[in-house]
Amino acid sequence: MKFAIVVNINREDALELAQELTSWLQERGLSYALDSVSGEKTGIEPSMAMEELNKVCDAFISLGGDGTLLFTSHYSVTKPVIGINVGHLGFLAEFSKAEMFEAVEQVLNGTYSIHVRSQLEAEVTMNGGLKYLTALNDVVIEKGAYPRIPTFIIKLDDELLSAYRADGIIIATSTGSTAYSLSAGGPVIAPKSNVFVITPICPHMLTVRPIVISDDKTIQISVEAHGGEFPLNCDGHVSKMLLPGETIIVRKSEQIINLVENKNRRYCEILRSKLLWGHEHQSGS
Repeated sequence: MKFAIVVNINREDALELAQELTSWLQERGLSYALDSVSGEKTGIEPSMAMEELNKVCDAFISLGGDGTLLFTSHYSVTKPVIGINVGHLGFLAEFSKAEMFEAVEQVLNGTYSIHVRSQLEAEVTMNGGLKYLTALNDVVIEKGAYPRIPTFIIKLDDELLSAYRADGIIIATSTGSTAYSLSAGGPVIAPKSNVFVITPICPHMLTVRPIVISDDKTIQISVEAHGGEFPLNCDGHVSKMLLPGETIIVRKSEQIINLVENKNRRYCEILRSKLLWGHEHQSGS
């Protein structure tokens, strides 16, 4: 088995962990490769372009946090991903540094379990043709530098849902419900729920609220405005600037992400520790 290793190069502890991991793999005669950026920063070889890792590796190891794992997920499609969190407890990166070697051994022994996570697919027009962008967390359209409040037209399966006057719109998976959508007032959704959530950003009507929809729906979004360009973000990366009247279509992607499960973790426990739910009660008991 060959492992692809992706490192958060901006964290010293992640770089040190990469050295420990590759030494451990070498001692056992196991193959690995880093992405070229991680390889250059750590000095560890072999390394190759991210796009090539999926072709030659059997599983991915992400060393960083949820952001590093999100980045890794765009290249790991269908392959198991071990998320090692080198910082605070994350929602996606399930294993601590102390649990890293045990997690790798589980994959080697075939004794691991998988959390299957759905992705979004955004169909957009780019360079004169259709392009399909994927997102594990969310697809977001924002007003960007536009000086006024645009209107976001949302249709579900060609039926008008609403016209939101807002600073932006977030379409999030259940995985992404604890990311940007949560900070914008969206609900927390359990990971295996077959739903998406549409969350307006700073809506200009008090009655506008997030809505949870079945993930078999097709969502059509366009921006109504007098001029301007509007950033389309997929998992936090600007993919395109939308023009007024331009429509994007968001649906469930056929590509899934396979996250290696930490059997010692419980979702409710993570919510309590990450979001401090019941913190006052626990500290007072």
